[in-house]
Amino acid sequence: MAGRAFVLHLTRATARRDNARAVLAGCGMDGEIWPAVDGRALSSTDLAACVGAQLFAPAYPFGLEAGEIGCFLSHRQIWAEIVRRDLDVGLILEDDVAITPDPYERALHLAHSSIDTLGLIQFQTRPNAGPATLVDTVGPSMLSVPQKAGLRTTAQMVSWEAADHLLRLTESFDRPVDTFVQSHWHTGLRPAALHPSGINDIADTLDGSTIHGDTCGVLEKLHREWARFRYRRGVSRASRTSAAPVQGGLA
Repeated sequence: MAGRAFVLHLTRATARRDNARAVLAGCGMDGEIWPAVDGRALSSTDLAACVGAQLFAPAYPFGLEAGEIGCFLSHRQIWAEIVRRDLDVGLILEDDVAITPDPYERALHLAHSSIDTLGLIQFQTRPNAGPATLVDTVGPSMLSVPQKAGLRTTAQMVSWEAADHLLRLTESFDRPVDTFVQSHWHTGLRPAALHPSGINDIADTLDGSTIHGDTCGVLEKLHREWARFRYRRGVSRASRTSAAPVQGGLA
């Protein structure tokens, strides 16, 4: 199986550079550090060209920040690279993770054994909440397909077919990449999840998030929390009624 790892790293995030190298060295696959798109460096014209409005339900209630747009474009670049190089699989990792070798090796084995069928497998940093269909286990590591897919793009394995499919669906986008990937009722591709995966988020011990910008006031926070609650309720409803196959790759 031809595969390659891609560690997403924002060039200006110098505090993460050594960690990015460590992630690449410990990921168990040949690969490279991939220069992430810096949303802050894009012009307003470039930013606007990427973003649509209310492309599918439930409508995403927030505008996209420059960092979120850059993150989405970075994933699209890697999906395109998987397709261009005709790779069977790509493993996409962020530069703010730490790898615990023993559970990670089990998780990587599980992912390789099922990626042809599942298409996209998330290496989760926390257990899934809610109903899920169990696919396989190795020791304590469980591979399952949750009814409501998790968020975060900390680490994920993507097949050629899934990368090509997601690339075609995202010439414009209206929500962050993890929120889009979660939307299997729209994409027809249910993300599977691995936990324990050996992947841990250590952003707070490095330099925090490189995506989100300034904080907002109290009233704005309350408004956003209400909008987020309504959106999550819509996601739960759409997840329950999704026609995406549970263990069959793409719809």
